[in-house]
Amino acid sequence: MEHNHNHTHVQIDYNKAFAFGIILNVIYIIVEFVFGLRINSMALIADAGHNLSDVLGLLLAWGASYLARSSTTNRRTYGLRKSTILAAFFNAIILLIAVGAISIEAIRKIIEPQPIGGTTMMIVAGIGVVINSLTALLFLKGKENDINIKGAFMHMAADAGVSLGVVAAGLVIIYTNWLWLDPAISLLIVFVITIGTWGLLKESFMLSMDAVPNKINVSKVKQYLKSFPIVKDIHDLHIWGMSTTETALSVHIVLKDFPTNNKFVETINTKLHKDFGIDHPTIQLELESETNNCEKCP
Repeated sequence: MEHNHNHTHVQIDYNKAFAFGIILNVIYIIVEFVFGLRINSMALIADAGHNLSDVLGLLLAWGASYLARSSTTNRRTYGLRKSTILAAFFNAIILLIAVGAISIEAIRKIIEPQPIGGTTMMIVAGIGVVINSLTALLFLKGKENDINIKGAFMHMAADAGVSLGVVAAGLVIIYTNWLWLDPAISLLIVFVITIGTWGLLKESFMLSMDAVPNKINVSKVKQYLKSFPIVKDIHDLHIWGMSTTETALSVHIVLKDFPTNNKFVETINTKLHKDFGIDHPTIQLELESETNNCEKCP
């Protein structure tokens, strides 16, 4: 019986991206809220509240990213890697709560339209489009491989979309005085945000339950592990997310004959990392005869 482990992963430092994004957005929130009060624009005030929730989301994601790099201890043998998954989960919840608040405000404004300073609203919201787009771009590269970073990206992209909708509404309102257009566009944006957020919520929840990450095709992993001539069977295959970027695997491989060296396991480890993105494989080798004898054990 043989145990083999392989640990290969690279963590990208997003500290500067988080710090830059948070500072920019805090400044913008203050500007948006002040001008929202001055021109009596509930759209700007609501958007400032939405931006505030996103800053809290960024703080959560940043904290989780930092905790994921913490050292392991005797009690926490995986360190705090799982915090990245929890942060992504709470990010999705916060975003859905913000979406609910925007929806309520939008419906209220449809029922009771209020005069809006369209030009000022366009300028302030336009600044928001630029700031939120720049912040989202900071996390663009990492969003495909890390749902924690994906959560941060979605928050900023959603904010840019909301601000763009406010700009468009302000422009049309200037020429048509259609006050209902602002809340109507807000509801459309809310719908789009909700669809994307639901996917993030579902994926992060499943990862917190140690489900197989979406990027992993279990059938292909099984097929590969059984493809070697000396492999009789495999059992107790488990694949789970240790964090939003690291995937672990454990499996028992039943062999017809024991390999004479460690190249067999090294080949599997390399393939799992290169083709499946599995960084922490733990492989237990068993001889077919040992397995059969074990079945007869009292």
